[in-house]
Amino acid sequence: HIYKVKGWDYAGMCEAFEEGISLARETHTPVLFHVEEITQPQGHSTSGSHERYKSRERLEWEREWDGIKKMREWILANALAVGEELETIEHEAKEQVRDEKNHAWEIYLSPIKITVTKTVTLLEDVAAKIASAQTEIATLKNELASIREPLRRDVMRIIGAALNAAGTHEAAYWLRDHYNDLLKESKELYNSLLYNEGQKSALKIEGSKVVYDTDAPTVNGFEVLNRYFDQLFAANPKVIAFGEDLGYIGDVNQGFSGLQAKHGDNRIFDTGIRELTLLYGLEPLSDDVASLFYRTKGQQSCPIIVRTRGHRLEGIWHSGSPMGMVINALRGMYVCVPRNMTQAVGMYNTLLRSNDPAIVVECLNGYRLKEKLPANLLDYTVPLGVPEFVKEGTDITLVSYGSTLRVVVEAAQTLDKFGISCEVIDVQTLLPFDLQHKILDSLKKTNRIAFIDEDVPGGATAYMFQKVMEEQGGYKFLDVAPRTISAKAHRPPYGSDGDYFSKPNTEEITTVVKAMLAE
Repeated sequence: HIYKVKGWDYAGMCEAFEEGISLARETHTPVLFHVEEITQPQGHSTSGSHERYKSRERLEWEREWDGIKKMREWILANALAVGEELETIEHEAKEQVRDEKNHAWEIYLSPIKITVTKTVTLLEDVAAKIASAQTEIATLKNELASIREPLRRDVMRIIGAALNAAGTHEAAYWLRDHYNDLLKESKELYNSLLYNEGQKSALKIEGSKVVYDTDAPTVNGFEVLNRYFDQLFAANPKVIAFGEDLGYIGDVNQGFSGLQAKHGDNRIFDTGIRELTLLYGLEPLSDDVASLFYRTKGQQSCPIIVRTRGHRLEGIWHSGSPMGMVINALRGMYVCVPRNMTQAVGMYNTLLRSNDPAIVVECLNGYRLKEKLPANLLDYTVPLGVPEFVKEGTDITLVSYGSTLRVVVEAAQTLDKFGISCEVIDVQTLLPFDLQHKILDSLKKTNRIAFIDEDVPGGATAYMFQKVMEEQGGYKFLDVAPRTISAKAHRPPYGSDGDYFSKPNTEEITTVVKAMLAE
């Protein structure tokens, strides 16, 4: 049902909305309201005016049919108020907005002005004690004092310049201390709460081990997920799931097979299958979900878990591993990259105990690989940001995740035959990444390291490289140059040959490792 209404017709819209909403609730059919003749009182932003691209006739029409103007006429025509009353309301509304604006601005400026006063005093003291920089620091002090509406960056810029002028002189001690305090304060104001830091943080969930019965059956990977989701929906009435093909057929890879019929289509249901809509599905993740906790200073959270699949399979459209794009777009969400479905279940358990949003990338080529069925599906957890040592070694550290990890393990087993001992580490999560610096501990032992995945060159391998080499200081323990081994820059052609020559393979990894050991 489609209702067409005019944007300036208040009464008409009320009637249409009331009728349409009632119709949707009674018949359970979609209703679309097409609001026409909308006017635009202002431009899209302070730097863009709609007057630049609209004709004179259109602008005149918009002024005549402005919704606020028409609302005023409607009120007067229906004797709901007299002109003097409306003028009073308009005047008082403008005054209120102006007063609130000024009050908010004063609240913002007040602590900065206090900081400016303290800073000016410290600058005067430093200038008086350092003759060689007296003129320069005094000039900086006067510049700061003359700013009518100072910003925090003005204070930091002036102090930074003054400290440069003062050099290492001991008279600048208190000014330097003041600068460090302001840095700490600003970090709290502007750089905190990207993720939940309270008791509902996923990072507070400790790991607990998976348990197997002595006669545990070996099943397909998707069956591990299916058993888990079945138990989860039976135990937790708050959980719902929706997505392409998820409901009726139980998802393409059968992780939800039979669960809609068992737990109801109000909890497990399908969404539109048009893949073009996926483009718009990614946008709210980066624009809204990932930034919600940060931009509300921890007042709001969106504990959504995006279950998806990725990495290698067959062909150009089903072999994507754009992990670099994902982690760069979704800061504020956790990104989990399990190597198998057992690990994926542990990550789901961890995330369901927290209030953080996350994306879990299951291995697309792992649904029919065999895994033992855990006995405690709802109970074990995989801690975020804690890598797992899949194979111990002494000669070189190989860091990977997801589907590529199996290839890395195969390469490590091949290298064992040549007397090369590889330590293989599964990072498990890209966001967060190795919070306890376990990879650095391995590098201190082996003094060689390679980062391996199937993202494009400069993607997630470069991210892991930066984390270990720069943040963890891994460069200090290298005997040879570190390596990154990734997929090729193009998408993989169809077939197993396309996969082999596009993604890291056992032979490529062994060749690179042998070369590193020969240096």
